[in-house]
Amino acid sequence: MIGRIAGVLLEKNPPRLLVDCGGVGYEIDVPMSTFYNLPAIGERVALLTQLIVREDAHLLFGFGSVDERMTFRELLKITGVGARMALAVLSGMSVNELGQAVTLQDAARLTRVPGIGKKTAERLLLELKGKIGADLGVAGGIAAAPDHASDILHALLALGYSEKEALLAVKSVPAGSGVSDGIRLALKALSKG
Repeated sequence: MIGRIAGVLLEKNPPRLLVDCGGVGYEIDVPMSTFYNLPAIGERVALLTQLIVREDAHLLFGFGSVDERMTFRELLKITGVGARMALAVLSGMSVNELGQAVTLQDAARLTRVPGIGKKTAERLLLELKGKIGADLGVAGGIAAAPDHASDILHALLALGYSEKEALLAVKSVPAGSGVSDGIRLALKALSKG
C-alpha cells in the first residue's frame, strides 16, 4: 500500500498531478481542495495517498490532510460510490461542510455537487451518519486545540473506541496538549472509566 508520496511536483492538470519521487513519476488524482493548496511546479510536495487497485488499472489518489483521506475512505465504503464520485464530493465541498451536511442531514447541500442526485445524496447522508460530522461536536466543547482534538478523536476511533467514548475522552484532554500527549491522556481517561 502506498500511504504517502513526497517529491517534486512536475505537472498540475486538474485533477491530476505528476510527482517525481526519486526518478519515478507518479500520476495522482487529487480533490480540488488539495489542488488549490499545492506549491508551484518544481517545488517539493508531500501528499497522503490511497491506492485503488482495479482489474484494469491501479489508481493513486492524493490528499493534503488526514481528514480528507479518511473522508474519502468512508465515502468508498458506501455502495454505489466509487473513487471518482468520492473525489467529486471532496472537490465540491470541504470535509467540514460535508460533516455539517451529515450532521444536519441536509441533502440539498450534497445535490449541489455535480453528479450527485437527490437519492444518492440521501443515501450518502444515511450511510455517513455517525461516521462523519462528529468533529462538529468536538470543536465546540473541547479544551484542546481543534486540530489536535480531531487527530486525537480519529486515533481513538481507529483503536476501536465508540464515538461516544472517544468524544468524552477527548473532552478530558487539557488545552495545549500535543497529539501524542493528548492520545496518551485520553487513553488514560478511558482506562479509568
